[in-house]
Amino acid sequence: MSTELTLRPVTVDDLPAVADLHLAARRGAADAFPPPVHPDHEARAWVAGWDLASYDVWLAERDGEPAGYARWTATWLDDLYVHPDHQGQGVGTALFELVASTRPDGFCLWVFESNEPARAFYRRHGCVELERMDGSANEERAPDIRVAWPGADPLAFLRGLIDETDLVLGDVLARRTALTRVVQGVKPSLERDPDREAEIVERVAAVVPELGPERVARIVDVIITESLDAAR
Repeated sequence: MSTELTLRPVTVDDLPAVADLHLAARRGAADAFPPPVHPDHEARAWVAGWDLASYDVWLAERDGEPAGYARWTATWLDDLYVHPDHQGQGVGTALFELVASTRPDGFCLWVFESNEPARAFYRRHGCVELERMDGSANEERAPDIRVAWPGADPLAFLRGLIDETDLVLGDVLARRTALTRVVQGVKPSLERDPDREAEIVERVAAVVPELGPERVARIVDVIITESLDAAR
């Protein structure tokens, strides 16, 4: 019996089958995924509403049966799902290699921290794990990890991510400096408040556990010290 795997772009007519595949893959992942926050009919409506002009969406078929799909943009892999009946048969690898071939400069994706099978899959395919988030930015409120496939020139790709991050850091420092300056006019005392600064360190350290409280405390101290100096 033939077991030929084919890949082709998704059409509007394929979207109901893609929705079925998406739901089956999520259910098949069991505890690797957090519980869904949307009932099946809402998930189907979400897939049916995809703008296929805004994404690359490809379907993997085994002997004409939907086996997996991938959906991606210029810089992000949004979805890569394989039906439970077709896992371990090279479907995910074929889809990943397709995405990589169209995005040789690299791309990012999000993976739930609990989804160790997916994390292992991406590691095997040359991806690296970046920051861990607490889940407050996703609907499931489950911790997740940004993963990157750094492409043909990893140094250039990762430095590009650093450049983007430095712009965000500059914006944060500008806001923090301005707020420090303004708050001096409404504080009852110009003395620094060690208890409040300790609270700030605790909050920030929870967001960046890799640094730990001691490193975060040193960073926060420098930011406050230099912001106060600039406010004088």
